[in-house]
Amino acid sequence: MKIIIINGPNLNLLGKREPEVYGNETFDSYFEKLQLQFPTISLEHFQSNIEGELISKIQEVGFTYDGIILNAGAYTHTSIGIGDAVKAITTPVVEVHISNTFARESFRHQSYISPNAKGVVIGFGLMSYELGIRAFE
Repeated sequence: MKIIIINGPNLNLLGKREPEVYGNETFDSYFEKLQLQFPTISLEHFQSNIEGELISKIQEVGFTYDGIILNAGAYTHTSIGIGDAVKAITTPVVEVHISNTFARESFRHQSYISPNAKGVVIGFGLMSYELGIRAFE
């Protein structure tokens, strides 16, 4: 099984950015733990702060991978383009968020990804990624 985690803007700052919301661990450190936890799954990850690069990556893997874990960050709430990319592909997508977006600002309550996602995992910290992967087991 081949799964890719695609992270959007500012997620490269995990471990530094708002630790009270996102925790103290870097994504690279957490990703190493995921690889050990799921040794039979080929896991990859990609991060970009650029909307078009995220769309290009979704299109690149969206017909050949077994699953996509997508944390589009703030683009979740603003990008019709990313939502359309998820709708256009055949690979199932699980939308994840580290924080509980519904406990935050009201603009974070809208998702352009959710209507076309296999499911959504919100608010379990970095464990949200693990739960997203489990949706493909």
